[in-house]
Amino acid sequence: MAALARWCLHHRITAVLLWIAVLVGLTAAAGAVGSAYSRHYEAPGTESGHAGALLRESFPDQAGDTETIVWHTDHGTVRAAAVEQTMAKVLDQARHLPGVASVDSPYAAAGAAQISADGHTAYATVGYAQDADSIPVAQAQALVDTAKAAQSADLQVELGGQAVGSTESAGAHLSEIVGVAVAAVVLLVAFGSFAAMLLPIATALVGCGTAYMAIVLLGHAMTVADFAPMLGMLIGLGVGIDYALFIVSRHRRGLKRGLSVVEAAQEAVATTGRAVVFAGGTVCVALLGMLILHLSFLNGVAVASALTVLLTVAASITLLPALLALIGPRALSRRERRALAEHGPRPEPPAGLAARWSAFVERHPKLLGALAAVVMIVLALPTFTLHLGTSDQGNGPAKATTRQAYDLLAGSFGPGTNGPLTLVATTDGAQSRLALDRLPGVLRDTPGVASVSPVELSGGTGVITVVPATAPQSRDTSKLVDRLRHEVLPTAEKGGALKVYVGGPTASYDDFAAVVIGKLPLFVGSVVGLGCILLLVAFRSIGIPVKAAVMNVAAVASSFGVVTAIFQWGWGSEWLGLGRAGPIEPFLPVIMVSVLFGLSMDYQVFLVSRMYEEWRETRDNCRAVRVGLAETSRVITSAAVIMIAVFLAFVLSGDRVIAMFGIGLAAAVALDAFVLRTLLVPALMHVLGDANWWLPGWLDRRLPQISIEAPAAARPVPVPLRIALGGQADGQAGGQEVGVASARTPNAHAVSESGSQPVGGRSTQETLKTR
Repeated sequence: MAALARWCLHHRITAVLLWIAVLVGLTAAAGAVGSAYSRHYEAPGTESGHAGALLRESFPDQAGDTETIVWHTDHGTVRAAAVEQTMAKVLDQARHLPGVASVDSPYAAAGAAQISADGHTAYATVGYAQDADSIPVAQAQALVDTAKAAQSADLQVELGGQAVGSTESAGAHLSEIVGVAVAAVVLLVAFGSFAAMLLPIATALVGCGTAYMAIVLLGHAMTVADFAPMLGMLIGLGVGIDYALFIVSRHRRGLKRGLSVVEAAQEAVATTGRAVVFAGGTVCVALLGMLILHLSFLNGVAVASALTVLLTVAASITLLPALLALIGPRALSRRERRALAEHGPRPEPPAGLAARWSAFVERHPKLLGALAAVVMIVLALPTFTLHLGTSDQGNGPAKATTRQAYDLLAGSFGPGTNGPLTLVATTDGAQSRLALDRLPGVLRDTPGVASVSPVELSGGTGVITVVPATAPQSRDTSKLVDRLRHEVLPTAEKGGALKVYVGGPTASYDDFAAVVIGKLPLFVGSVVGLGCILLLVAFRSIGIPVKAAVMNVAAVASSFGVVTAIFQWGWGSEWLGLGRAGPIEPFLPVIMVSVLFGLSMDYQVFLVSRMYEEWRETRDNCRAVRVGLAETSRVITSAAVIMIAVFLAFVLSGDRVIAMFGIGLAAAVALDAFVLRTLLVPALMHVLGDANWWLPGWLDRRLPQISIEAPAAARPVPVPLRIALGGQADGQAGGQEVGVASARTPNAHAVSESGSQPVGGRSTQETLKTR
């Protein structure tokens, strides 16, 4: 790390230009090839997946995406001449739009079922030649504009469908701007220096921008979900700004101790930079843990997210030190530079709110620990009601055209119209064909079925459309799927070669959820177990990794409780513009568990590494916990505020899935930083005493030696620093120079409560004499 830092510091312009070149090159490549994201969330090997494959093979004309145009009038009926003429013209224009393959009008002879019984609502289906992933947004927008042109005071026109839904996601860039702006304010308050504030922002933006363009290219090599780029930006901005914040904070501390700009930056990368690499590595490991689920849809999300974290870490340890060298001593505020020039380096003992809070936790560990545990348990209670299922356009914001179309169809034609089940049957011989012909009559008599279409045949494959009496996301619809699969269809198939597979939105999401839940214990166990091994090796303790695992599970459970209350129970979801209450996406637990575990490990590493350093110096557990909490809590809370702001800003994206991630991650970080790491963890460590650091001798001898931060003895001895007021770093020309002797000890930042001497017991002067 030190060698890498030295190269970036001495070749600062080259390092910056290399990053710019990579960003520009990837941007040009991504612009040339375009994106190729996927919206298909099928789990391979499931019944619904097999039904979909058979349907695409036997009915290729139905493989394209289907959009819906719905119109409604409260005055008269949709059969009125004025309404029919207006909408017939719209449908005729839609037939000639690019990409449209067919339009089924309710005014045609076969379209009577597309007009509601009361005559106030009708709908037309628009079939595209391509699936939703391949339909450009411009084509979908053209359909929306064509249909909306007919809307008037007496005629409401709305549209639904996946392609139409892609035209409604317009808030992504706004969310990024808001998140970065709030982070900039927090950094400016924390540093007091405009130049220092810009560095974490610039580093995170370059790292995330590079990753975003790389993900565009990745979509051509593997299946990448349509929300993966925004999820990557959400994670990357949060961790990227935080990692840079930690390094810049260490760099500023080195400057205040009298180090030169180059020395301070080199030490920051060699120490805190190592912790950043370790923390980023744990995030990547947690994200890549999704690969063990063997779901192509999640594989792309895992690789894209891990790639974003990897590039933000790379930017933090290469681009950031180059930028630190470029701004020189301006990483400190003018007041700090003036004080350093006038008075020289001074020890900075933990003081203020952080020191008082640390002492307060030391005095009341049991009471505060119990209070924190109660808060986490109460917030986790909604998790026990978690319902994984389909979250469709009926859960969108109330003013969205897709939500309006969904509600019109549900109110006029029944809630199951928005998510019919597709039964795909294979036949072999006359007997199975007769059984298939009798099946619609059996299905009509099945409880929970609203209507059944006639059999549609293509070779040896038949298709029956079943409209449930309940909405696609309803638990009753899921029960109907189970009833068909385990009771109705096995009876119809008995004694013949008929085989029927149940597909459709509800069946697909239920199958996906079943696969995810079945593999979730293995996934969580693998991620938590590997994280514990890393912490065991790093901190030479049994208690530290065990507490970390428990705390991480607590953070995940409590954040899921918040997500469940808002999105599933509907507490404030409409008010926040997040749409109607509904089930939680089946893939959300896996992705959130991996992300939250990685982020929780970050704060654990930064907090406990300082405690561990103090413990090795003094062998005093109370002092180690008190000093570690006092010295890191301010940076941790600042980093948490930034990450919370970035995550919450993504609620403005207009995407329900991204909003779930944003609120869940923001809740987890808030609880992790303000309840777990600064309250429950130090309280437990005070209660457990020296047992925190216990490790059997035989295990200690067999574990490899890994240090998160470089040992003090290996750090370079500083030389006198020349501070150039208003000039450049390292004593270069450009202002009045004031000589300041270095007074750094190997562990000078770890001061006692009085701030008079370092933890090693000797004063600064005595340490310098021994040198």
